[in-house]
Amino acid sequence: MKDLEKIRESIRECDDRIIEALADRMKLIEDVAEYKKQHGMAILQPEQERRQEEVLAAKLEGNRYKGEIMDIFSHIVRKSREIQARSLFSHNIFLVGFMGAGKTTVSKYLSTMLALERVELDELIVQKEGMTISSIFEEYGEEYFRNCESNALLELQKRSQLVVSCGGGIVLRDENIANMKRNGRVVLLAASPETTLERVKDSDERPILRNNMNVGFIAALMEKRRERYLKAADIIIETDGKTVQEVCEEIVAALSGKV
Repeated sequence: MKDLEKIRESIRECDDRIIEALADRMKLIEDVAEYKKQHGMAILQPEQERRQEEVLAAKLEGNRYKGEIMDIFSHIVRKSREIQARSLFSHNIFLVGFMGAGKTTVSKYLSTMLALERVELDELIVQKEGMTISSIFEEYGEEYFRNCESNALLELQKRSQLVVSCGGGIVLRDENIANMKRNGRVVLLAASPETTLERVKDSDERPILRNNMNVGFIAALMEKRRERYLKAADIIIETDGKTVQEVCEEIVAALSGKV
């Protein structure tokens, strides 16, 4: 049996090799990201990640530590995504659109895809006020809620590299549009009134639609807000008939100038 201190010394030497190898790998990831940018290639390539995972699994076949090593590599890949995302997005990504456009679903997938932190603006308001959005509307009215919304948006000005899912009415105030554009890119997610109704019909957290859950009302409200959304948008993504992955891949391509 080896002396314990000798074992620990061997572990420290192993750690030094791991640190050096990881630093080399991260530098190579930066080189790959720069090459992709220069040659107009997609920065994030999920299929390539899957192929790498399959190759790694094959190399580890029969290894008693396969599960642990695969888990470690999943973290390495996530950090690699973060490095590539930083090379693309030093700003925030704000998702806007009518209720039911898919902002929450898309923000969850996009934040994972880019390894960026996700923020749900309405959740920030609920946490701060200690009550649901519906309760805020009922007790204090829409103007009070809009003030909460603007204040929450201001707080995000101190942060960067966020994927922010905004409420449907965030574009109603010019100051909100200006603040989003000041340190971010604004992505408008669009959907038809029919698709929107299908997505929100079972929700009781849509105060504006209470007693108005129909295509006609939704279409009229969309049209009323249309100019505001267009004024805010840097990028417009149609979501009808698309999977969340397809929508997110379009967003990344648009933000990186590939479309």
